Amino acid sequence: MSLIKLLVDNSGVRLDKYISEHCPEISRTHAQRIIEAGQVTVNGATARPSLKLNTGDTIAVEIPPPAPTSLTPEAIPLKIVYEDNDLLVVDKPAGLTVHPAPGHPTHTLANAILSHLPQLDTGDWQRPGIVHRLDKDTSGLIIIAKNSHAHQSLMEQFKKRQVSKVYLTLVYGHITPEEGIIDAPIGRDRSHRERMAITDIEHGREARTSYHVLEYQGQYSLLEVKPETGRTHQIRVHLAAIGYPVVGDKVYGIKSPLIDHQFLHAHRIRFQLPSTGESIEFQSELPSDLRKTLDIIQGHEKER
Repeated sequence: MSLIKLLVDNSGVRLDKYISEHCPEISRTHAQRIIEAGQVTVNGATARPSLKLNTGDTIAVEIPPPAPTSLTPEAIPLKIVYEDNDLLVVDKPAGLTVHPAPGHPTHTLANAILSHLPQLDTGDWQRPGIVHRLDKDTSGLIIIAKNSHAHQSLMEQFKKRQVSKVYLTLVYGHITPEEGIIDAPIGRDRSHRERMAITDIEHGREARTSYHVLEYQGQYSLLEVKPETGRTHQIRVHLAAIGYPVVGDKVYGIKSPLIDHQFLHAHRIRFQLPSTGESIEFQSELPSDLRKTLDIIQGHEKER
């Protein structure tokens, strides 16, 4: 049994929703189950999933040992950038879903992790060791916790925005100015529930993304992007909202003849090691398909 403690930083949010938003390894359904089982307290007392929280409330979440599940270890090759007793950093390829979901019950990063770490005992069984997420078609660096101590330490770092993430992305058009900050709340699109959208703060959560143009490539812009918050699809939603959708993004942009998935890569990540507090940074270069896309664009420009 592991214990996660949360200090509520905004009022009016349901207990089950708050837990699922601040503990990515716990789905909202899973949160409801453990609340109803009495494994969650608010200010020392048990509560209902629908309880509306107040700023300053203290939540304690007891995570039970993982129950036997149908999640099957799969010997999917992992590109491991770093590993110690607490965690590993994996360079995820585009096309690999992070954890099981409707329509993707197998062949996920979670299945691969369970094969690499069969004794892993942290988090929701569907999200073993997962402390943050990458979209299926986003490539790059992702951290996996190997034990409860590391899991809680990393979750706290993400909550306090102490983890620095830098992405590389290619967008349509010459974005101007060459650097800036997009500050706009993001929430569920009420017309298309599978999408996210810019919304007002009452129906979404604050979201900020900074960007810097690395170079203009023909009719495109290659950007270095830093999400200051961690909302679902944040980079893709923000860039599309200002008129520069990510190349190959079929949800918030248009299909591209150059590439069959979005050009978005988790390039660098910096955080503190749970065991020592040492700040450490890792970097992943663009995978071959994204590099080939840039080469094609550069080749077209030389022909003009």
